[in-house]
Amino acid sequence: MIKNPSHPKKGNLRTRECRFTKAGIEYIDYKQTETLERFINDQGKILPRRVTGNSAHHQRQLATAVKRARFIGLLPFVAENVR
Repeated sequence: MIKNPSHPKKGNLRTRECRFTKAGIEYIDYKQTETLERFINDQGKILPRRVTGNSAHHQRQLATAVKRARFIGLLPFVAENVR
């Protein structure tokens, strides 16, 4: 595939910094539901890394923490308006 240098880029991509790295957090705890809710959309889905700006390491920890919180019952699997 040949890239055309004169072709304008689509969108304006901005690199975001990982909030957890910036705050010095090494482990994301599943019991901190107010923190986890920030990374879930209105339907109850986990937001992707490109939207949140998390590092790959912390995004994996975040997904695991959300899933554990859902399983225990601290977070809902699906939002109320979708049920």
